[in-house]
Parts: sequence; structure tokens; C-alpha cells
Amino acid sequence: MYFYRFKLALKTYNQILQKLQGFIRKYYTNELIKGSILFLAFGLLYFIFTLFVEYFLWLKPAARTILFWLFIAVEVGLLIKYILVPLFKLAGLAKGLSLDEASEIIGTHFSEVDDKLLNMLQFHETNANSELVLSSIDQKAANLQPIPFQKAIQFSTNKKYLKYLAIPIFIWLITLVSGEKNKLNDSYVRVVNHQQNYLPPAPFSFEITNNSLEVIEGNAIQLEIKTKGDVIPEEAKIVFNDEDYFLKNQGNGNFSYQFNHVIKPIDFYFEANKVRSQTYTITPIPTPKIQAISLFLKYPNYVKKSNEKIENTGNVMIPAG
Repeated sequence: MYFYRFKLALKTYNQILQKLQGFIRKYYTNELIKGSILFLAFGLLYFIFTLFVEYFLWLKPAARTILFWLFIAVEVGLLIKYILVPLFKLAGLAKGLSLDEASEIIGTHFSEVDDKLLNMLQFHETNANSELVLSSIDQKAANLQPIPFQKAIQFSTNKKYLKYLAIPIFIWLITLVSGEKNKLNDSYVRVVNHQQNYLPPAPFSFEITNNSLEVIEGNAIQLEIKTKGDVIPEEAKIVFNDEDYFLKNQGNGNFSYQFNHVIKPIDFYFEANKVRSQTYTITPIPTPKIQAISLFLKYPNYVKKSNEKIENTGNVMIPAG
């Protein structure tokens, strides 16, 4: 009789133990789901933060290298904390909840469990085989058998963490709408290539509005220049033949300069507030020359003259009228 009671109590205890282990697995599965959401949320937020730091500051290579490795360290830390730790505990590769800790969580969730589950485990750990102990274990296990331990964990509770993931997504959508996406992409390239030196873009650029920079040899050509950008320079120079000259300011970022008597190609560029344009070239075109001339004279019938062709002369005698 005693052996039968012992075997029955052990069977019931093992069933409760399996349910408890199932609870622990679901607990860490839930931790993995929550961790995945938080890893994406905080990881994306820090990624965007890193891009914005480079976007506004245009860091030097040394500072950008620190920013890059700090980003790697933070992302690896988030990966370990929110993904790898619960994953290893779920797979049994790292120490997770003990049976006693799981029992306390379940007892907190189910009022009818309270400390019965914990007491049952403690009774079993005493290794006592008395009739009283076996009866207590059997009774507590029977009371706990119908209670669904795994319902203490609800995956739907993780929905509240989606609001954190919505923040970086919202910020990214704003960059798309505002047209700043390409600039952030440039920041990403600079952070990835952190050891390369990059110069910040000039606050304005020069643009020549002339249709052509060709001029007939010996003639004059007037350059029309306008500046484009967030800043309008008050003064600008043109540099050619190792000399510089002020452009004529026509207002609203428009400038002009006239070259007189152009007889050979001229290389030049513009400069203002330490911003330099590309090099342009004015190309003279040789003056057209008449190589040959011919006139075909067709007389009316009443003058009684034959038609004739005159070569290489500019003077012609023709009948009046």
C-alpha cells in the first residue's frame, strides 16, 4: 500500500513538474518576444541618433571612429540583453528561473495556488518518505493539477511595447516626407567609412547662366553668374592668369564680369568666403574670313545682255534701272 501511494504521488508530482517546466519555457519565450521588440525599438533609436549626430556635426575621422565603435558596442549590448540572454535560457544554455522562483510567480498570478506549489516542492526536497509527507504532496498536487500554469503568461501583453518601436518608425517617416532621407543616407556612409575624411558641403555654389563660353576671336564676352544655396555672398572674385578681380554685384546673389578682346583661351574660377568653383574655360572662335566669292548675273531680256558669272570681286557694273 505504501509503495502504491509513493508511486502515485511521484507520478502526480512529475506531472506538476512538467507543467512547471512548460511555464518556464513559455516565460522565456515571452521574454524573447518582448526583447525582440525592445531590441528593434532601442536599436533603431540609437541608430537614428548616431546618424543625426554625424548629420549635424560633420565629425572628424577620429571622432567619427569613436561614434562608430560606440554604436557597435551599444547594439551588441542590446542584442545580448534582449535577444541572446532569454534565448540561451530558453535553450537551457544558461541558468534561468528555478522551480521555486517559477512557483512564486505562478502563486502571485493565481490566488488559488498561493504558496501551495512552493510548499509541495519544499516537501519533495526534504526527501522524506513518510506517510504524512506523501499524503501532503499527493493532496497539493491533486489541487494544482487542473490549474493552467502557462496562462500566467500572456503573449498579448507585449503589445504595450510596440509604442517604443513606433517612435523610430515615426522619425524615419518624417525624414522621408521632409526630403532629408538622402542626407541621412550620406551620414550613414560617413559613419560606416569612419576613417575617411569628408568635407562639409559649401553653403552656396556658383553657376554660370551663359548659354555658351565660346566667343568670336577679338570680341568681348560678359559672364553672368548666380549663386545658389542657403548663404548669399556679398562679394565674389574671379581668378585667372594668377590674378583675381571682383565681380560686379547685381544683387540677389547675381554677379557679372566682362572679358574684353578675347584672343586666346582663358581658364578661370570663382571664389567667395573660401568657397571655390570648378574651373571654366572661355574658348575663342577664329574670326570668319571670305575665301572666295562668285556672283551670277541674270539680265532681263530687254537689256539684250547675256547672263554672266563673276569670280572673286566685290565690284560689279550693272545697267541702271
